[in-house]
Amino acid sequence: MPGGRRGLTRQQLSRSALPSLQTLVGGSCSNGTGLRSRNGTSIGLTAPVTALITPEPVRHCRIPDLPVDGTLVFELLFFIYLLVALFVQYINIYKTVWWYPYSHPAASTSLNFHLIDYHLASFIAVMLARRLVWALISEASQTGKTSIIRYTALITSRLILLTMCGWVLCWTLVNLFRNHSVLNLLFLGYPFGVYVPLCCFHHDSRTPLLPADCGYLTQEQLCDDMGALVKSKDFLSLLRESLKEQFNYSISIPSHSCPLSPDLIRSEVECLKADFNKRIKEVLFNSLFSAYYVAFLPLCFVKSTQYYDMRWSCEHLIMVWINAFVMLTTQLLPSKYCDLLHKSAAHLGRWQKLEHGSYSNTPQHLWSENTIWPQGVLVRHNRCLYKAVGTYNVAVPSDVSHARFYFLFHKPLRLLNLLILIEGSVVLYQLYSLLRSEKWNHTLSLALILFCNYYVLFKLLRDRIVLARAYSFPLNAYGLKSH
Repeated sequence: MPGGRRGLTRQQLSRSALPSLQTLVGGSCSNGTGLRSRNGTSIGLTAPVTALITPEPVRHCRIPDLPVDGTLVFELLFFIYLLVALFVQYINIYKTVWWYPYSHPAASTSLNFHLIDYHLASFIAVMLARRLVWALISEASQTGKTSIIRYTALITSRLILLTMCGWVLCWTLVNLFRNHSVLNLLFLGYPFGVYVPLCCFHHDSRTPLLPADCGYLTQEQLCDDMGALVKSKDFLSLLRESLKEQFNYSISIPSHSCPLSPDLIRSEVECLKADFNKRIKEVLFNSLFSAYYVAFLPLCFVKSTQYYDMRWSCEHLIMVWINAFVMLTTQLLPSKYCDLLHKSAAHLGRWQKLEHGSYSNTPQHLWSENTIWPQGVLVRHNRCLYKAVGTYNVAVPSDVSHARFYFLFHKPLRLLNLLILIEGSVVLYQLYSLLRSEKWNHTLSLALILFCNYYVLFKLLRDRIVLARAYSFPLNAYGLKSH
């Protein structure tokens, strides 16, 4: 209307809205970072704009110190479980029908003991005890300064233990070479033959060297490990390090100090990714190694005239592998370590890739590696449009490993829920099989294995209840729990 108040034109509205969106990002635009208008042209700002709105700081929950089995205790329990599983497999293979009446007895004992190869059983027991023996030696070596008498007794006991294990191993191998063919003997060292080429010489050459000021991972010195991966090593060094890791893996947990620099956050993520992959590799190999020697190797040395239930033996093999996997994962990925991964994922953030043409009226920014992007902002990277999902977003939009890391660990209970689902499914299936079992060896084997699974499931459920309670408490503005 004439004489009335005129409103702003569309061009003025679009121009006036652009600087306010720049304040969401923070930093300056002099390094090529600009805003995109509706027609797709980039509008650069000649002077830096001070951040008036910064991303909301990440507030971490403090979880209680949950009890974790020590290395020696866990290796002892794990060794006992594997011996029980080995005994169950021998029952499944060499069982008899000893309950028949005396008029036509099939056997006088419950097992065909004369068919069992005791040299093979001793060899398997030594191979399964390798981690326990190494844990005993490591724990004894970590004691402080002692007297000369105690030190001499320690060295003597170590020599006696290693000598006894080596003598039993050589004695069993010599007898196995005498009584079995070469084809059967190849199964004895098959896991090590697969482990050396796959794990000793495989490293990710794309992993960059970490900066010198990466001081937030000090307990395990992950940064030194990452730098050592890039250096060239000879065959003996790689073999020695890999065998040492395979015998006993350290479960010390790195520290976290909430780095504010995007470069430090990404470097910490690279460190944790390498350490997590290393732990998962050890879990997979040791679980497969245990299942192979416990449930598969005895089947390879069964005589052709011996009958056994193939389906039940293979089912036992799968159960042993799953239980060993869950037990090792629980030990190598404790609650504090998962909380550390969750904190790092919260600082990393994630980007959601959008379709071309969407959000055409919303201002878009050019992604910068030195900027902490807030939630909901739109950026362009490698000719693609991305939307910030996390509270902090410093991840590379096109890096799939960053998106995978955030997906796995941005929810702190995701890994624990997965382990509970796996172990709970195994327990339910074994209870169902126990109710339907009609043979005495099935009932005995399920009952023995279930006792071990109950202990693992109890620890998982205990941690799940405590951690869910800890993470459910809200945080106030100071990052402290509100009562």
